Amino acid sequence: MKLRVALLAALVTATAAACGSGGGAAADPNAPLVVGVSPTPHGQILQYVADKLAPAKGLKIQVKEFTDYVTPNTSLVDKSLDANYFQHQPYLADFEQSHGVQLSWITAVHLEPLGLYSKKAHKAADLPDGAKIGVPNDTSNEARAFTLLADNGLIKLKPGVEASATPRDVADNPKHLQFVELEAAQLPRSLDDTDASIVNGNYALSAGLDVRSAVLVEKAQGNPNANGLVTRPELAGDKRIKELAELLTSPQVKDYIDQTFHGSVLPAF
Repeated sequence: MKLRVALLAALVTATAAACGSGGGAAADPNAPLVVGVSPTPHGQILQYVADKLAPAKGLKIQVKEFTDYVTPNTSLVDKSLDANYFQHQPYLADFEQSHGVQLSWITAVHLEPLGLYSKKAHKAADLPDGAKIGVPNDTSNEARAFTLLADNGLIKLKPGVEASATPRDVADNPKHLQFVELEAAQLPRSLDDTDASIVNGNYALSAGLDVRSAVLVEKAQGNPNANGLVTRPELAGDKRIKELAELLTSPQVKDYIDQTFHGSVLPAF
């Protein structure tokens, strides 16, 4: 009898633990939202929201910074995070496909224009024949980089490859550019070793690169690469996720972005 009671107690305890598992917002509607971000500009923008706007709504936000483009999504999948804010929709779609997971895009917040930076050239015509060009090695941002070069006449791409372009998709390369594929975070440091490198806006900001000095800059109008808020499907309807989305796309945040980043980051709402 004692053994049966002990087994029953263990079963009840295990069931309660299972029902309470999941962490974060799903488990406790009064817990802070744990949101993963890249430090710049995402972390700055989210910290502004957490400090200046969220208290009026009774919303608590815990900001967790990451310096890569993979961990914020894997941490969201394993429920270490309730949401993240660091990526655009093409990157999210590629991550979902390559990792066999489903996440939920909530809203666009800002665009970080991709730029071609150089310590040796002031304009595209200054790039020498055979110039070494650093490009991001992740699928979506590499495609953006080649689209930037193609839009400015430095290369021509094969038809229909804009969303997935790699060096193999270059159809015409009149300057015989050589492409050096690097992790996005390494590209600012590569400028000493390349003739020019295409750098994501957040890493350009972190490295002190001024978009106004870039050789080429991605156009904002009609750009599909705005960064936004992402969560898991079961949290997409959570009240606090909705409140955070409203705050991130508020007039106050628009003014903060405009006044803080001077064109290196653009509101996408």
